[in-house]
Amino acid sequence: MEMNLKHDVQAVARQFQICGNFLGAEPYGSGHINDTYCVRFDQGGAPVRYIFQRINHKIFKNPVALMDNIRRVTAHLAEKSRMEQDRSRRVLTLVSTCDGRAFHCDPLGNYWRVYLFIEKARTYDAVESPCQAFEAAKAFGGFQRLLADLPAPRLHDTIPDFHHTPRRFAALQNTIQADAVNRAKFAKPEIEFALQHQSMTGVLLNAGLPERVTHNDTKFNNVMLDELTGEGVCVIDLDTVMPGLVLYDFGDMVRTTTSPVREDERDLSRVTMQVPMFEALARGYLASASVFLTTAEKQFLAFSAKLITFEIGIRFLADFLAGDPYFKVHRDNHNLDRCRTQFKLVESIEQQEEQMTRLVEQLK
Repeated sequence: MEMNLKHDVQAVARQFQICGNFLGAEPYGSGHINDTYCVRFDQGGAPVRYIFQRINHKIFKNPVALMDNIRRVTAHLAEKSRMEQDRSRRVLTLVSTCDGRAFHCDPLGNYWRVYLFIEKARTYDAVESPCQAFEAAKAFGGFQRLLADLPAPRLHDTIPDFHHTPRRFAALQNTIQADAVNRAKFAKPEIEFALQHQSMTGVLLNAGLPERVTHNDTKFNNVMLDELTGEGVCVIDLDTVMPGLVLYDFGDMVRTTTSPVREDERDLSRVTMQVPMFEALARGYLASASVFLTTAEKQFLAFSAKLITFEIGIRFLADFLAGDPYFKVHRDNHNLDRCRTQFKLVESIEQQEEQMTRLVEQLK
């Protein structure tokens, strides 16, 4: 029986090319944007699982373009992986609707997609070892490598200027000036820190780096690891796949994987960039991506970690100053705490940047 869900998943299921009898559905995963369900069907006496997702069209305002990106990217990855023995586990596989489309729009205006469930693999909300960091980075690097020759036309920008640090900084400046909810007085050190680092905001965009297909949300939990071998099997959560700079992807891996604490940790003495984790990420990433990266891209790998961490920090700061309209908060000053954690991580990276750069030089 289907449990009490906020969506009629069984009705949605009837719109997709899925055989067998509907057995039930339950919420799945730890994502905060889309609604995700694990849905079971009886197919010839065997239970078979699928992933159903309702796309959050308040965040992703053009679901049709988003799904066009995902359809093209998954088809290209599948073609590239066709010779691999377990290719169905290496790439997310979209299930078509009954009329052959990649998504279904229900009567309430919700957009739905369905993937085959990838069995015997799982995600982790926090990295547990450098070996896991290596595997995740290798998977993300391989993802970029396989998409380096995606044919034209250019993918849609699902969130315009998503990683455009100078524009993020300009938005912060406007928010500081407006001080709409009178919070600037509580964030004077953070505002000062941000202003002192303005000069680095345009470094990557001004470096003449090639535009490529990028993931743009390279958190550790967006790679599925094989339950037996620990190998990075499949990159998931493709909503933000669009044109961009690969270094933002690598930098966000470092931001979200190398510190031992959560991004809203209040004890800043615990926030640090762990060099062994960085080395594992760099090794894994270059093992997959080195063949297509330019010399300039490799030179900015260490710097990219500092820049993306700063960018996320100023986004948290701007949200705090504006009254928390974007990021969900669960306590007073939550976004300010998040900002402080990011800025402390920036400082830790700055202190170790030379060592990080030397490590990359040795690996290139």
